Amino acid sequence: MDTTPDTNPADPHADYPARLTVDYPETLDRVSSFFRLLWLIPIAVVYGALSATATSTATVLSDTGEVISRVSRTGGGIAGGLFVATLLMILFRQRYPRWWFDFALGFQRFGARIGAYAALLTDRYPSTEDEQSVHLELDYPDVRRDLHPALPLVKWFLVIPHAIVLVFLAVGAVFAVIVAWFAILFTGRYPRGLFDYVVGVGRWGLRVTAYATLLITDRYPPFSLS
Repeated sequence: MDTTPDTNPADPHADYPARLTVDYPETLDRVSSFFRLLWLIPIAVVYGALSATATSTATVLSDTGEVISRVSRTGGGIAGGLFVATLLMILFRQRYPRWWFDFALGFQRFGARIGAYAALLTDRYPSTEDEQSVHLELDYPDVRRDLHPALPLVKWFLVIPHAIVLVFLAVGAVFAVIVAWFAILFTGRYPRGLFDYVVGVGRWGLRVTAYATLLITDRYPPFSLS
């Protein structure tokens, strides 16, 4: 199996602060691929428990004990809380706590390993710690030098074109994985063109996340799968 990261030194976007590569497997296990959705359930439950939103209901009672109303409150989960906290720190203090960044990096890597396993890009069961064959890197920002304090307020709006394109790319990636599933069952190989496309969609999404949600860069994400 080729363990060299799938990178291109001539790639003009290779220095973007968010990078994703996945080692291309020469062969894949047919049985593991056939039952992939089943094998995915345990680790998906773990990831869901970490990222799930929290919902609570408050009941308002009258003086006589009669229920007047019930109010539901939904939290944004780890990702939402980290985004809001980071936005406020950049806006008012021009700081990005390193341990927040390290947590975000570890969480993104964990999610990327699960995504790669679900997309049949690897047979290795996702680890909670080891890098394995999925290589995700984020550059820690120098906030005062690299980040404008007010820009996080409008990044959600600026990435709308990316969001629209990513919807169509994601649909294409789903069909690519289905085709690859049949190819693996018959040949034991993931067609390289489909592999590069699926990884490219993940890479594109990571750049948008790094820009608009993780807030580690003010460099606008390129419209590119590479």
